Amino acid sequence: MQNRTKILIGVIVGIIIVIIAAVLLTFSLTVTTGVSGENLPYVTHYNVALPDGEAVMIGSSRIAVMAYNNSVTTDVDGNREQLVVGQTRVISPRHAKITVLGIPLYNADFQFTLQYLGSTGTTDNFDLTVKTSQQVPTFLLDRLMPASVNAKLA
Repeated sequence: MQNRTKILIGVIVGIIIVIIAAVLLTFSLTVTTGVSGENLPYVTHYNVALPDGEAVMIGSSRIAVMAYNNSVTTDVDGNREQLVVGQTRVISPRHAKITVLGIPLYNADFQFTLQYLGSTGTTDNFDLTVKTSQQVPTFLLDRLMPASVNAKLA
C-alpha cells in the first residue's frame, strides 16, 4: 500500500510539473499599435530613471533620452521631442494581449505618459504614468520595465 501511495504521489507531482512547464513555455505577451478605443480609467505611476544616451525597451516602445542644460530630447520609436522640466510627452496607445496555452487571458489598451523631472548625472528622471483600459496586476506592469530603468511605484 505504501509503494502505491508513493507512486501515485510521484505521478501527480510529475503531471503538475508538466502543466507548469507548459504554462511557462506558452506564456505570450503581444503588444500592437491597434487599439480598441476603450477608455483608460486605471492609472499607475512610476518614478523612473532612464539612462542618459542609452535606449531602453518599455513595453514595445524603444525609448532613448539625452539631457542638455534644463531640457531633454526624448526619442520614442524614432520620433523625437524636446522636453523641459515639468513638461509631459504622451506616447501613442498600444494594445496588449496575454495568452497561455493559446488561450487569451488578458486584453487591454494602455498608454504611457512621461513627465520630465530633471537630470542627475547619468540618468534622466521622469514620472511615468501608465493608463490601462483594464486593471493590470502590478507584477505584469513591472515586467514591462527593464532593470536599467530603475522604476519605483510612486
